[in-house]
Amino acid sequence: MARMKFICDAERCIECNGCVTACKNEHDVPWGVNRRRVVTLNDGIVGAERSISVACMHCSDAPCQAVCPVNCFYKTEDGVVLHDKDLCIGCGYCFYACPFGAPQFPQAGAFGLRGKMDKCTFCAGGPEKDGSKAEIEKYGRNRLSEGKLPACAEMCSTKALLAGDGDVLSDIYRERVMRRGRGGDLWGHATAYGRADSKPAGAALPTAPAAAQPAAQKS
Repeated sequence: MARMKFICDAERCIECNGCVTACKNEHDVPWGVNRRRVVTLNDGIVGAERSISVACMHCSDAPCQAVCPVNCFYKTEDGVVLHDKDLCIGCGYCFYACPFGAPQFPQAGAFGLRGKMDKCTFCAGGPEKDGSKAEIEKYGRNRLSEGKLPACAEMCSTKALLAGDGDVLSDIYRERVMRRGRGGDLWGHATAYGRADSKPAGAALPTAPAAAQPAAQKS
């Protein structure tokens, strides 16, 4: 069984926000809620500034799931972390627990009055029947049930944002690193999936000399 993951290659991200727009359009995300956003690392530091696309990483050991007092979070067979909005009470515990700031709320004000939590679903919908009107209204389109990948990754023009089977993504990213000879670190990868969860885990990826040139670079 595939283990679904996200990878964002900071060496390729151009901060176009195409992933953000694709997510909003695909799922009709309400105003003020951002399931995905682009952030800048090392802002203002010459040569070190990078941009990355951030959303729910669907962690192997999800802290949001651990702290939820009503157990509204659950994990699919593919490793995607979803939640049941009918159970959510808007307490905000998940927001404080998440290292990526993924949980979003549709209204301002004190937790408990902000409404049902919303977050990235890896385009996998929710607990309702796949493709049903109820699922679409609450969680957006279920692209995984249609055999498709998340809209954000498919829309990425530079293929900086990758989504899919973690082992396949690992192989693609390793080849990129070996080809260009830099950029072995993956921001947030070890936090989300653990250093032993898959073949490359953040800083554990090799950094190749500039002369390394595999036959082809996958995009």
